[in-house]
This record gives sequence, structure tokens and C-alpha cells, in this order.
Amino acid sequence: MDAETQTSRPIRTAAIANLGCKVNQSEMEGAARRLRERGVSIVDGDRPADLVLVNTCTVTAEADAKSRHAVRRARRASPDAAVIVTGCSVELDPGAFADADPAARLIGNRTKDALLAELERLLGPAGTDGASETAHPSRLDRALPTLSGVEMERVSIDGITDERASVERTRAFVKVQDGCSFFCTYCIIPTARGPERSLAPAAVIDDVRRAVAAGHREIVLTGINIGTYDGGWSERGARGAHRRSALTLAGLVRRLLDETGVERIRLSSIEPQHVDDELLRVWTDGAPRTMPHLHLPLQSGDDGVLRRMGRRYTTAGYVEVVERVRRAIPGVAIHADAIVGFPTEDDGAWRRSLEYIRSLGLAGLHVFRYSARPGTAATRMSGQVAEPVKRQRAAELLAVAVDARAGWAAGRVGTRADVLLESRLDDGRWTGHGADHTLVAVAPGRPDDDLENVVARVAIEAVDSVRRDRVVGRILSISRPSFRLGTRPRTTAPAATPVPTRPPASSSIIAGAVRHAS
Repeated sequence: MDAETQTSRPIRTAAIANLGCKVNQSEMEGAARRLRERGVSIVDGDRPADLVLVNTCTVTAEADAKSRHAVRRARRASPDAAVIVTGCSVELDPGAFADADPAARLIGNRTKDALLAELERLLGPAGTDGASETAHPSRLDRALPTLSGVEMERVSIDGITDERASVERTRAFVKVQDGCSFFCTYCIIPTARGPERSLAPAAVIDDVRRAVAAGHREIVLTGINIGTYDGGWSERGARGAHRRSALTLAGLVRRLLDETGVERIRLSSIEPQHVDDELLRVWTDGAPRTMPHLHLPLQSGDDGVLRRMGRRYTTAGYVEVVERVRRAIPGVAIHADAIVGFPTEDDGAWRRSLEYIRSLGLAGLHVFRYSARPGTAATRMSGQVAEPVKRQRAAELLAVAVDARAGWAAGRVGTRADVLLESRLDDGRWTGHGADHTLVAVAPGRPDDDLENVVARVAIEAVDSVRRDRVVGRILSISRPSFRLGTRPRTTAPAATPVPTRPPASSSIIAGAVRHAS
């Protein structure tokens, strides 16, 4: 079918395939919210659809290959669909995707705003055939399909998977920033995404309100380098530095807390040098709506490797940030990323890195094997590490990661947690994440009780016998979601305290979530 015929077809169903990082996830969730507002149903990727969106990833060669495969699979599943392909892999090699599907519309990252414009063009004016006008946005009736995870190790040790990617209906990922100018020597993302640029605060506030209205109870703010958020304008310094900005990330978060009804808010991972006193104050003032969970990418525990990676801190500087955060926020869960097998990481550097990471007392750790990306400085370095050595080091560090997550979970026993329940387990229990991102399982009061999107106050009683990084608890109270679409909040006594419009200033919390390891 030619492109003109495809364009003329009414769009009633859409499928989404997403690869890669949380930023990609947030972009597709934002697109899905727009589609749902126009009456378009989101269907599984293996079902025929009128429109297919494929968001690609290029962080590794495997990610490129999976991205091209996703496009070919989309066309096979929906031969008559309008297929839109976007993302990092398209930005770097559009020709490969033109070959994979000559009829697909290609939208690179530098023109990502064109994605929504293209959707509007395909849908036509609101209220026309194939784009039903709705009074309010509706919550996604299913989790978005995803192919994410191509950028990470997926290794299971002692029943615990180092699983980074998950897509839930209960939380929404909202992009506030794109691009990076740091040019770490292993990372292709600055080339694929371009320099830093930030969404205007009004656009972010509108998207958060849209997500809250759709029923999402937790918002994760995402970006490629979120600490460079500048309110849409800045006077730039060298390599991504800001001399002045219209609005800092801390200022944006304060506005979201003041101007939206978001109940729970996290940040995607933030460079350690961007965790400043202003951000800590905002998180302190924002509790309990701000989550006690921070993700600080580390990448290596050896100063020589960090220097050759082009990272902007030393091991001593990283520890100073961790200690400052812990002093400000007792009980904060700190997660990190680490890359093994970077060029020049000899046995001595590896052992120093391993012991350093053990000493940090992390609550979680994501482990990556170094992958050479053409066009990055690291590919030209001497001292390339053999693949079997990378795999062995990854296994060693994954064991440390497993112990870290299990140890953190065990330390929660005897405490109480506010848990956003997300899904039902095969044994009938419900599971979700506490404010500090600890995985928690609870038994419902009745076997048929639907607890999805419920925030439960839980007494943590034990480590789960099924997996060491999950705890089990007893529900003390629940707060069910309330929707604008004609439903009223339902509660079970004793009900959880409603979220205030302006939070008290006495609590102390900071937030974080995961993003690209770059």
C-alpha cells in the first residue's frame, strides 16, 4: 500500500514497539496518551493495527539489529499500517531502516517534536472519522508493549534477575530533557541525541497533568542528562555547562509539586555532580510526595578508568556525594550503574573497582559490559578487553549487585512502607515498589480484590522465600485511585492520608530512577 493510501486510512488502533532507555519509554508513553485522548486503542504488537510506532535504540550493535528487526516485524504484523520509526538508531543510520521498510516514515531524534506533529496529521482534526474526540484522557487499559532491555545485562543469579526495564500502567514516564554534550568516551548518545535541550516547564506541567488525569499515581521525570534541565533556555558553557538558566531542575520539580496533583514523583538517574543543595532542599520540602530513591551512575570504581571514560568526578568525589545525600536523607536508597571491560581496565583496575563498589553499600546496581560503538573515542584506545574477560567480570559484579539488593531488602524488615501495587503474582499476591523502590509482595484481603494502582501502607514482616530481593508485608491501609471519569475514590478503613496540595516542609527525601548508562 502506498503512503498516500495509508495516510487516508482512519486511525482507530495503534501498536507500539519500544527499545532502549527510560527516555524512549517516556516518549512512547507520551505518544500513547495523545493517541488515547483521540480515541485510538493501543493493541499488542503482534496484532494488526492502523498505526505502528517503533522507537529504536543504538546503545549497542545488538540494539541496532533488534531495532531493524522490530521494524520488519511491525510491517509483517500490520502490512497496511502507517509505520513511524524514530529513535537513536534511525538518527545514526536512516538508510538501514529505509531498507528494512521503504514505506515507513522515519523521524530522527533531532526532529523528535515532529513525531507528535506527524501523529496529528495522520489522525486529522479532533472529532473526525477515526479520531474520536474524548472529554478526558483515559488511563491505559494495558501496559505498553516493549522491547526494552537491549542495553543491559539480563543475568539471573540465585533467583534474582538484574532487570532494569519495566513498563507499568501505574506510573508514567515524562520526558523533561533530551540530548547530552558530555561525550563520555564510550557513549554514542550525544551523537544520536544531539546537544542538551529542555522542554518548557508549561509543556512538562501539561504532560504531568495529563498523566495524573489518566490515573497514573507516580510520575518519573526522565531525560538523557536530566541535571542539565534549563527551563528551555540557557546561556551555555563548555561541554554542556550552564552559565545561566531560565529554570533549574529543582525549580521545575517545585512547580510540579505546587501546580499538579501528582502523588508520587521520582527523577531518572542524575549525574552525581548535579545533586546540589537546591535539589536536596526541594526533595526535603516535597516529602512525602518525593521518593527516597536516588540513582547515581558510577560506571567504574577506578580513577584511571573514570578519567579515560571522560567522567566528571573521581571516586572520592562520588563518595562525597553519596555521603552528603545520606546525611540529608536518612534511609535513602542509592542505586548505580557500572560498566565492566572498558579499554585499559586491567586486572588491577578491575579489582580496585570491584572493592570500591562493594564499599558503597548500594541498594541496587545495574551492570553493563562495555560495547564498542563506532564514532566514539574509546574504540581508538589501546588495552581493549577480551570478551570472555568482560563476561567473567560482569558475572562477578552481578553477584555483588544481587547481594546489594538482597541486603537492602533484608534491612527493610520491621519497617513500614507506602507501596504502589502494580501486578498480581501467580500465587495470588500483589507486588509493587515502595517509596525507596524496594520490591514488596502482599496478600489481598479477599482473593478477588483488584489492587492494581492502589497505594498500600504495609508493615514489612519478612524477606520473600521466593526471591531474596523482595520482601513480604501485611497491609495496614489502602488508598485506591480516584479518576475524573465519573468515579469516586474508594478507601478501606483505616484510609491512607490524602496527598496535600502543598506538602509539609519538615520531611527529608530525594528521588531517582534509572536511565541510559551514559
